[in-house]
Amino acid sequence: MGQALPKPALRPFLAADVPVLAAIFVAAIEELTGDDYSEAQQQAWASAADDEEQFGKRLAGELTLIATIQNSPVGFASLKGADHIDMLFVHPSAVGQGVARMLCEALEKIAGGRGAKSLTVDASDNASEFFQKRGYIGKQRNTVTVNGEWLANTTMQKTLGEGAASGVPT
Repeated sequence: MGQALPKPALRPFLAADVPVLAAIFVAAIEELTGDDYSEAQQQAWASAADDEEQFGKRLAGELTLIATIQNSPVGFASLKGADHIDMLFVHPSAVGQGVARMLCEALEKIAGGRGAKSLTVDASDNASEFFQKRGYIGKQRNTVTVNGEWLANTTMQKTLGEGAASGVPT
């Protein structure tokens, strides 16, 4: 019998995480989005991590969770305000191990606990199927300009369960 993969765990964001999270962000874009975005689009998108100080401020300004496997960060997700997933990225080497699911479930519970009735995300074309499988419904297509390149995404929304997120009966 094969050895079981180590289970991912969650922890809060720390300022010291910024360099490794920037590397995860860039690796995920470069290695996982090639079917949906051109190389120029990928480079423009990944450039958001070029200025690590600004990237770190963005993560610190939101509720950011880190997914780890054997104490090493392999993914992260951030909740902007009470009801919007701003970022969810997993290192290509950790794809398929439940990391994104764990991060997304945690943000859904936190958003529900904060009183959000629904959660939105502007999902990249390669992430929209993941969110669709989790019950998110496409609401509108968007085009955003990043460093002179046009990138398409889809605003998706999921209605959160009544009281389920906080564990408190309503």
